[in-house]
Amino acid sequence: MVREIESVLTGLQVEAVKVAGPLRLVLSGGVVLTVANDFRVRTAAEVEHFYPGLSVPASGLLAGLVGARVAGAAVTRAGGLELRFEPGVTLSVPPDTAVAGTAAWQVAGPGGPLFTAEPGGYLAV
Repeated sequence: MVREIESVLTGLQVEAVKVAGPLRLVLSGGVVLTVANDFRVRTAAEVEHFYPGLSVPASGLLAGLVGARVAGAAVTRAGGLELRFEPGVTLSVPPDTAVAGTAAWQVAGPGGPLFTAEPGGYLAV
């Protein structure tokens, strides 16, 4: 699972960051990461926490992702997502076992969903 998502996402560039409702990272190639769960964006020196339900504008590290390339991707055993970007920034999405019927995160391409973190920490491919 980890190798598959890494091979799909590594090298893609962030074209836009949309925060109205859930976070949407629009990547090159028509790939979109949607995050409905709380998440963190961090560097070695700072950590920013985001809550998609608050609908605040993209700022700080999150806004700085526009133009960055995905350097690596991994799915945790519990179904969380870790994305590393070339400037040394990591986006971490924990699995959400409390959100019934809503995926904590999803990666979709032009043809539809590619990877979905289902409630309970399960990963659908």
